[in-house]
Amino acid sequence: MTDQKLELLVDQVAAALLARGWMLATAESCTGGWVAKVCTDLAGSSRWFERGFVTYTNEAKQEMLGVDPGVLTEQGAVSEATVRQMATGALARSRAQVSLAISGIAGPGGATPFKPLGMVCLAWAVRDGEVIACTRHFDGDREAVRRQAVAAALAGVLDVVAAS
Repeated sequence: MTDQKLELLVDQVAAALLARGWMLATAESCTGGWVAKVCTDLAGSSRWFERGFVTYTNEAKQEMLGVDPGVLTEQGAVSEATVRQMATGALARSRAQVSLAISGIAGPGGATPFKPLGMVCLAWAVRDGEVIACTRHFDGDREAVRRQAVAAALAGVLDVVAAS
């Protein structure tokens, strides 16, 4: 996934959101704000990008997004249950109509037999609508995993906006 392909995805996300008059909020962990960065690289993004939350620690996920400590204890930060709550928390704490959330194991450490390197959980939420989550497995080093997660998150926004 090249920078040019990410820029193209952002252009498509911008067009889709502007066509609906919607705003986007992001809740990121392993990508450290990369989705927000590529969104705001586009001039005029304040018309469709509302805000971003970088919640790297469990405490930040709880304090900033309202993630249930029990979910973090039982499921872990890298889980569909957690990213679902991150996505709904981002909507609850913003003026956006759609949100995305990302949490994963980008490496080089942190992997376990049940949560291998490259495992990324993503979620998308639409205000007053459904929350969709999935788990993906990306190959490569830390940079490659994070870059693929950013692309998957943006592509997912296109899907949920088109379906809404």
